[in-house]
Amino acid sequence: MWRRDDAAAGERDVVEWTHLPGLSGYADTLVAMEARVAEIAAGRADEAVWLLEHPPLYTAGTSAREADLTDPGRFPVFTAGRGGQYTYHGPGQRVAYVMLDLNRRGRDVRAFVEKLEHWVIAALGEFSVRGELREGRVGVWVARPEKPALPDGTPREDKIAAIGVKLRRWISFHGIAINVEPDLSHFDGIVPCGIRDHGVTSLVDLGLPVTMADLDVALKATFGEVFARSGFPE
Repeated sequence: MWRRDDAAAGERDVVEWTHLPGLSGYADTLVAMEARVAEIAAGRADEAVWLLEHPPLYTAGTSAREADLTDPGRFPVFTAGRGGQYTYHGPGQRVAYVMLDLNRRGRDVRAFVEKLEHWVIAALGEFSVRGELREGRVGVWVARPEKPALPDGTPREDKIAAIGVKLRRWISFHGIAINVEPDLSHFDGIVPCGIRDHGVTSLVDLGLPVTMADLDVALKATFGEVFARSGFPE
């Protein structure tokens, strides 16, 4: 069952943070998340952030292309309903499902996605990792100058975090996935987010001894810097 961590009973104007230990089955988690979204929309539950890990699996977003599932028998594949293409989830990757009420925070999908991106960048900055955004490439990237450039001379960059969201009645769900120490070979069964020319990385792959608990602290510490209780501050 979902365990309430930070919110006091009876509070309404809070974001409730929940940590789910172990590995959370994708289908059951999606059902629980959709139920929570309905409760938030009805005014019966607080906004929420759920921190968890999934067993190894691939999810297909609304723009997923069949050709990008290069090893279809490797792990279970789930239709996610979120935006984006194919994504891998698995142990060692922190998934944060973010359920916020954009009726109160501003009905601007682009601004919301930008805030998620900048939240990831701020959290990575707690470990002196420079996360960057790239036009035409979703997610958060890190430069890899120590690796050979692409054949056209483009510097090598690796993806460290994926972002995919869905809205229902202007309540957000799905969210972000940050690679802490997943098995990076598991990404080989897909073309992550449809991008073939760059790779994936993780905090540990970058040489940082960061744990999942360390990242959770960083996510909580930086959330308030990016998201206000009302609106999207600049």
